[in-house]
Amino acid sequence: MKQWYETLFENYGEKYDRECFAQGTIGECDFIEKELNFNKSLKIIDVGCGTGRHSIELAKRGYQVTGIDLSISLLKKAEEKANKAGVKVDFFRHDARNLPFEKQFDVAIMLCEGGFPLMETDEMNYEILKNVSKSLKDRSKFIFTTLNGLFPLFHSINEFHTQGIMEGNATYHSKHFDLMTFRDYNITKFVDDNGVEKELECNERYYVPCEITWLLKTLEFTKIEIFGATLGAFSREDKLKAEDYEMLVITER
Repeated sequence: MKQWYETLFENYGEKYDRECFAQGTIGECDFIEKELNFNKSLKIIDVGCGTGRHSIELAKRGYQVTGIDLSISLLKKAEEKANKAGVKVDFFRHDARNLPFEKQFDVAIMLCEGGFPLMETDEMNYEILKNVSKSLKDRSKFIFTTLNGLFPLFHSINEFHTQGIMEGNATYHSKHFDLMTFRDYNITKFVDDNGVEKELECNERYYVPCEITWLLKTLEFTKIEIFGATLGAFSREDKLKAEDYEMLVITER
C-alpha cells in the first residue's frame, strides 16, 4: 500500500513548482553558496530534490550536484528542467532511508521537508538522517529544514496554511496535533497534473530543537546550529522563534 507522500507526488511534477513553498529557490541557493564559501569543488547531494529546483540552480552556478528523490514524476520534471537550462545534474530515484552512497559527498542539502519528516515512524525519519550521514565524507556539512515543533504549541497550523494560498494549489486542513507524538494529522486536497482531484489523509512529524540536536549528535555531527527558516531568505541572523513554521539546521563534522 502506498503511503500518502508517494500518492501525493506520483503525478505532480507540473503543479509542484507553482506551490507557494517552492518560490524561494534563488535566495535559498544564495545562502547555501555563502555557507560553502563559494567552493565549487565541493560535491553536493540534494536529498528529496523534488523537481530539482535547488539542484539545477546550484548547477547553473557551477556546483557538482546529485539529486535523489522517490518520485518518478518529480524526477522526470527535474531532468526536463535541467536539459532546458543546459546544465548537468545526476538525478537518481532512491529512497532516502536506503541510499547507496558511502562517504561520497562534501555537502548534503535537504530542504522543504525533502523526505524528512514525512515518514510514518520516528525510526524511519532517523533512517533518513543516518543514510545522509553515511553518504557524507568525514569532514562535511549538512544543511536542512524541518517542521518546528514550537510552532503548533502557540499558533494555528490551519491559519498558517491559508496564508498566501493561490488558486489551483494544494489545500491542507489540520484535524489534530498530537502532543504525545508531535505529529499533525491532516487532510490534503489537490488536483494532480491530469486534472484529477485527490484527497489524502496525511501526518507529519514536528521536531523541537533539542531532539534534532540529539539525533545529529548520535550520528557524530559535532557542530550543530539551528535557526528560523524564512522562505527564500535563510539567515544566520534569524534566531529560531515559536513563530517560525520551519527551522533551518546547519551541522558539520
